Amino acid sequence: MIKHEILIIGGGLVGAAAAVALKRQGRDVALLEIRPAETDLSRLESGWDARIFAISPANQALLQSLDAWPSENRIQPVSVMDVRSDGGGRIEFKAADIPTPRLTAIAENRWLLAGLWQQIHALEIPVITQKAVELETDIQTASVRLENGGGTVRAKLIIGADGAHSWVRTQAGIEVRENPYGHHGVVANFITEKDHHGTAFQWFKNGEVLAYLPLPDHKISVVWSTAEPQKLTALNPEDLAAAVTAQGESVLGRLSPLSPACSFNLILRRPETTFAQRVLLAGDAAHTIHPLAGQGVNLGFGDVLELQKLSQGVADIGAYQFLKRFAQNRLEPVRTMQYGCDGLFRLFAGNTLPALSWLRNTGLDWVDAAPFLKNCLIKHAMGL
Repeated sequence: MIKHEILIIGGGLVGAAAAVALKRQGRDVALLEIRPAETDLSRLESGWDARIFAISPANQALLQSLDAWPSENRIQPVSVMDVRSDGGGRIEFKAADIPTPRLTAIAENRWLLAGLWQQIHALEIPVITQKAVELETDIQTASVRLENGGGTVRAKLIIGADGAHSWVRTQAGIEVRENPYGHHGVVANFITEKDHHGTAFQWFKNGEVLAYLPLPDHKISVVWSTAEPQKLTALNPEDLAAAVTAQGESVLGRLSPLSPACSFNLILRRPETTFAQRVLLAGDAAHTIHPLAGQGVNLGFGDVLELQKLSQGVADIGAYQFLKRFAQNRLEPVRTMQYGCDGLFRLFAGNTLPALSWLRNTGLDWVDAAPFLKNCLIKHAMGL
């Protein structure tokens, strides 16, 4: 029998960040992850990760406080967000208007993970690489049985940070409502002919959403939300680059392929609750949203910040009242972002009716002409 105060299942960005944050508070934390992340930065230098995230200033500060922020040569600050609709509507968000040095920062998944896992090793957080096969809880503790007779791990609290298809959530008997968008996100990286100058672009066209997210040195990562992903994934790299160039109105000139395309299904997931007896869900296990606003991982890091704040001085971190308070505090920001992104998708990409086309284009122009409202919106998205 192995005993810890907290067992975190899932060593992705949210689970790893939670482990480091709680360990730094002096908590007895263990992490279960069957595929630990690469921490040798020299092995990450070549190529660019297809999974990238727009990290808000608040969450950048969190990662910096955990000594896990990547080298700035792998980070691209975003100073302008240029959003365009199908009928000429347009809105620009500028860091200089707030003012702030950057609206967000684009970072690669594997570099963020490497920084967090370096801290996991430095802090000597125990890492369990065996698969969990059963979870049981009682009023005082939770226990996880490991595969192949690997024994049992007992803890005061189990945090499920194991993704959208969470095993912990299923084991805890938490039902989840799934609303498929009927879209896939197609992602790939490209080299640009023109300098992007730290500008992120987004187009809403013909029921689809295309985003250009800037990377350092004339590079971008693209996310294309479409109901027909095969029309893109079936293309050879050069033809895909041409299609993305055309859809993006050649704003950055001709694009050249940098990485192969891959796609993932887009589903809005809302669990009936985010906690159970001695169990807490975080990150994608607790909530998913449409990626059009780039806020998914920021919500997950928001979970870590709330956990870090609430756990200060708490004797029993797995007690019902603690879990209930955490869930209540996270409900409003998560639901606001979920419903906001869902509404934007349905207005801009989920419907091609002429009346709605007029409304969305007029709305973008109207908000763009209202600096106070526009700046309030971007500050909210930045967590300011």
